[in-house]
Amino acid sequence: MGVEGCTKCIKYMLFFFNFIFWLAGGVILGVALWLRHDPKTSNLLELKFEGTQAPSTFYISVHILIAVGAVMMVVGFLGCYGAIQESQCLLGTFFACLVILFACEVAAGIWGFMHKDTVSKEMINFYDSVYDKAITESLTIDTERKQAASSVLKVFHETLNCCGKGKVTSVLTTLTDSLGVTDVCPKSGTLTSCHSRLEELFSDKIYLIGIAALVVAVIMIFEMIFSMVLCCGIRNSPVY
Repeated sequence: MGVEGCTKCIKYMLFFFNFIFWLAGGVILGVALWLRHDPKTSNLLELKFEGTQAPSTFYISVHILIAVGAVMMVVGFLGCYGAIQESQCLLGTFFACLVILFACEVAAGIWGFMHKDTVSKEMINFYDSVYDKAITESLTIDTERKQAASSVLKVFHETLNCCGKGKVTSVLTTLTDSLGVTDVCPKSGTLTSCHSRLEELFSDKIYLIGIAALVVAVIMIFEMIFSMVLCCGIRNSPVY
């Protein structure tokens, strides 16, 4: 015989929220793995030009998400088991883990908000350096260096279906392609700016991460409340 009345209701509500928390951890883990292996981001972030690697800030955030998703699944299981077993020790440990996770999530959220444009800006700067170098090298007679710069730039253009840093450079680069001076724009003949494409690509993914974090934070608040109420109910129950 365990807890009765409202405390018993809290027990099953905590189990339900923990199950949702465990599922959320699985979803975050899945989304993080998708972001890590998404062809568009992978093609761009694995580029290397003249010994310089593309900025890895985005991948650092994704690897943190993978760790958070895995920890959430473990903590969610701990909470479910603690609620069903009505164990004060497990519930106390679960509450402590939630507090730490919540604090980390708030800190990560503040950092992410302050640096939300960093990833796209770093990639735009990397793209600009590759673009300028490729266009400069296209005017030289060194075939090897020309090919190296053009191949990296073409990965950007083919992946994002764009060409150039803006409207003017898009038109000029398309024109030089048609004259046979360069070969860097996609075959679709698009005049879309790569700057806008990069901003869209990484901004959309940042907002996706933010929405997931907000949902998880709300679930964690309810779980902390329910776990403390259940723990107090178990302590005051005559059965224990």
